[in-house]
Amino acid sequence: MIKNNIKYLAILALGLIACEPEFDNPIDESGIYKSGEADFSNFIALGNSLTAGFADGALYITGQENSFPNILSKQFSLAGGGEFTQPLMADNVGGFAGATEAFPPRLVLAFGEDGSPSPERFTGSSPSTDFSSLGASFSNMGVPGAKSYHLVAEGYGNPAGLQVSPPASNPYFVRFASSANATVLGDAVAQNPTFFTLWIGNNDILSYATSGGVGMDHNITGELNPMNYGPNDITNNMTFAGVYSQLVNGLIANGSKGVLLNLPSVTSLPFFTTVPFAPLSPLNQDFAEQIPALNQTFAGLNAAFTALGVPERAIQFSTTSASPVVIKDESLVDITANLTTAITPAFGPLAPIIAAQYGQARQATAEDLLVLTSSGIIGQPDTDRVTELINLGVPAELAGQLSVKGVSLPLEDQFVLIPAEQTAIENARTAYNATISALAAANGLALYDVASDLNQAANGGIPYNGGIVTSQFVTGGGFSLDGVHPTPRAHAIVTNGIIGAVESTYGASLPSVNPADFGTITVSNEVN
Repeated sequence: MIKNNIKYLAILALGLIACEPEFDNPIDESGIYKSGEADFSNFIALGNSLTAGFADGALYITGQENSFPNILSKQFSLAGGGEFTQPLMADNVGGFAGATEAFPPRLVLAFGEDGSPSPERFTGSSPSTDFSSLGASFSNMGVPGAKSYHLVAEGYGNPAGLQVSPPASNPYFVRFASSANATVLGDAVAQNPTFFTLWIGNNDILSYATSGGVGMDHNITGELNPMNYGPNDITNNMTFAGVYSQLVNGLIANGSKGVLLNLPSVTSLPFFTTVPFAPLSPLNQDFAEQIPALNQTFAGLNAAFTALGVPERAIQFSTTSASPVVIKDESLVDITANLTTAITPAFGPLAPIIAAQYGQARQATAEDLLVLTSSGIIGQPDTDRVTELINLGVPAELAGQLSVKGVSLPLEDQFVLIPAEQTAIENARTAYNATISALAAANGLALYDVASDLNQAANGGIPYNGGIVTSQFVTGGGFSLDGVHPTPRAHAIVTNGIIGAVESTYGASLPSVNPADFGTITVSNEVN
């Protein structure tokens, strides 16, 4: 088996990150700023983790302080904006006390004994935030994990809902819900906002994407009732449109103005673009030593694939260039039964076991997206599979050889987004964004095309005074260590995008912020 995995290949050239320049570029308060047709005196931000300031796989104080709503509120204060409050966590560790399995501490960039960097959970201290209510409403109403329909769901902040399995409520909303039956939208509207931002809908497709597409696409099932949805399902387009309309109508009922933000493509996020589809390099000595034996073993299997009319499923590892991982593709016809018959002469009593393992397998292609979490397991033995095979009578050595993830054992669906799953995600995103755009136009609201900016970050980068932000994992400066959520620097870019939309729609005049004044990732295990 391969001793060294490919964990976080993209950060091996870390030197770029530790010496980034910082610039002191204060706001020019001598300018004359105005709100135009907008009124910033009571600004409320509604959304999910992107609004809350969640980063590095957790919610913590400095992330909240550098969230785009908090940055934006400081710019608004120069044109009549009032106080902006947030339900701050108790520390910069992240996670919840006594619940670290479900809500672990944040990620930091740690260094191994050999000096190699990789994101690891912070171990400097334990979380001190509990589930207790803070007993107040707040301006930042971003709720990590929330989908569109959660914002209108009664009981989403009920403490009792945390005691059942699976939880029926959200601990982040529990901390600031006005009552057990409150809704996020209701608590927002009760504050009589004069201005708002709404960035919601990412999780309606993102949980399906980050899980490798293991959920259901309700645009196929036709299910409209979110009560029947699983945690990793894609929300039906009509359901999203109905809920989003309800959110907008509630927020503008008293004449409030605001900004709607659309949803980016998953290909803008390093969580889906960091791990290459062909990471198995012959330069890795452990892997190179196995290639001849692997190819010899697969020769009989490949002959059977050809005989069965599916030669495209042939598995071959190169001795001169990087090879694709082997994946399970549930969209393929399961040929286990026919494959068993075809390979019995070559594999004897092992034929049913081998056929079951490769009945829906193939090597990945450039059209597949391997999720970030796959990087830590490729080339590693699956000990459960080893035990299972031994119990089926497979000799221990052979069981180990058949259980190397992504090499001899196909990667499970949860680690790969195949083209069909990507299409489902993109179709839903396109429909959601059409709803957002139409409601912005129909109600005279500003629209910030954040999807376009994140696409630019993924394709060349976004320049700013002092550098460029890209979606490159760790070194690009745009995304935190979880590969999904923005860094403070990216939140600054989002802030400027919102300001541009506010100025063009409402005739306001506001100062932008300099992204260079905001940091990226935490490079050590010392969290202030």
